[in-house]
Amino acid sequence: MVEGGRTRKELGDAVTRAESLARASAQPWDIVVIGGGATGAGVAVDAATRGYSVLLLEQHDFGKGTSSRSTKLVHGGVRYLERGDVRLVTEALRERSRLLANAPHLVRVQPFIVPAYRWWDAPYFFAGLSLYDLLAGRSPFGRSKYLNRREVLRQLPTIRAEGLRGGILYYDGQFDDARLLIDLIQTAVKNGATCLNYARIVRLLHDGDRVTGVAFTDAETGTTAEVSARVVVNATGAFCDSIRTLADPAARPMVTPSQGAHLVFDRSFLPGNAAMVVPKTPDGRVLFAIPWHGRTLVGTTDVPVPTTELEPRATEAEIDFILETAGRYLAKTPTRADVLSVFAGIRPLVKADGGTNTAALSRDHTIRTEAGLLTVTGGKWTTYRNMAEDAVNRAAELAGLPPKPCRTANLRITGPIASGSVVPLHPQLPYTEADIVRAVRHEMARTVEDVLSRRLRALILDADAAVEMAPRVAALMAAELGRDAAWEAEQVRAFTALARGYQLRRESA
Repeated sequence: MVEGGRTRKELGDAVTRAESLARASAQPWDIVVIGGGATGAGVAVDAATRGYSVLLLEQHDFGKGTSSRSTKLVHGGVRYLERGDVRLVTEALRERSRLLANAPHLVRVQPFIVPAYRWWDAPYFFAGLSLYDLLAGRSPFGRSKYLNRREVLRQLPTIRAEGLRGGILYYDGQFDDARLLIDLIQTAVKNGATCLNYARIVRLLHDGDRVTGVAFTDAETGTTAEVSARVVVNATGAFCDSIRTLADPAARPMVTPSQGAHLVFDRSFLPGNAAMVVPKTPDGRVLFAIPWHGRTLVGTTDVPVPTTELEPRATEAEIDFILETAGRYLAKTPTRADVLSVFAGIRPLVKADGGTNTAALSRDHTIRTEAGLLTVTGGKWTTYRNMAEDAVNRAAELAGLPPKPCRTANLRITGPIASGSVVPLHPQLPYTEADIVRAVRHEMARTVEDVLSRRLRALILDADAAVEMAPRVAALMAAELGRDAAWEAEQVRAFTALARGYQLRRESA
């Protein structure tokens, strides 16, 4: 809540980044959240709607890391049934339905088909998916059913027909991860939270051996401020260990980073509405080919990586693996020349004793407290709300805050305001000049990357087209932010350099 007990939505205005920066150091907070990804935004929404005062700080832009680089699925995790993790699947299925109800502007029901090429595949897959349906209970998602060969080919006309016997149809959810993240930030702000991007934590404040606040540096002004909090929540995902060592230099790492890569192709590789599922790849994962925003998204891999990077890059081996695996199931084998964009993300998997197979590690979340710092990590996008509820419950207890019930189970997540102008930015993408203005005025976008990667999904959908859009986007942003020509030029240069990591060297070149 804000002035006079009214929400931002009732006041009808947008909170600027300058206002957020001024407020950040103006008061002590009940809860300071470090990290502006799915978990951090979820914690901010949950805590703010309970009536706690909340400050969220993000070192880069909201969703810069893992939360904008997922496989775009809202799902229960059917493959976890093979491991007997019924509790995790049941929880995720419940949260799947809540996400569909709370964010219908971004989440939709998606049909998936598991093709069967051996006679025993269909009954085996159907048994597992029937259990999946049973655990889902009464839900708005459809029930699984067997498809004969003709029906599979009708719904997946580009699938390899040789040896195909049939398949199983089931339903899960699909969403736009970065857009949901931005809308969660807006929801938190409208309920009274203060959220600030480009605010890097430089140290934790202590009273004896207990964390009592944070010091952060504003990337735009270079100034450092200290803020106190009754409890600090570390929701930095794959980066959580670096924050934990600020609280306790002797803290042992709790996260094993795993990288997942995705390739994006044009719609011709999957022209229908159904997605295709390869149930088991050589590295133990499920490979998906999914229609998404008029493109075909294929992924993912599961590769342990030694370090956590803010801008991870898909390896040549991952790219070759996805191309080769997809080529086994598609009538037209995709090549590097067909790739419109390639992106990778780091998963914060909680460490297990022994073994190096990250595909076998749990996707459940973990909460740990050390020196008064509460760390929440692990989990996945589908269960972000439940993770946040658990974290706020524990944070309130740790801080001695008055207990208040969670209000997010049925909380509608705010959608973006309508854009006015319909002046297109590129013939290959559906974005307009008004989208850029909205991103700056209402969504705290500060760079061309913020806009073309996360407020809009241009970089993910077509890296070449995004580079071509960059000069016009920089010009529109400069006008809104009061920047000069030198800023425009630097923004275009920086974005073009970043985009090279999303573009593959064309084989035909």
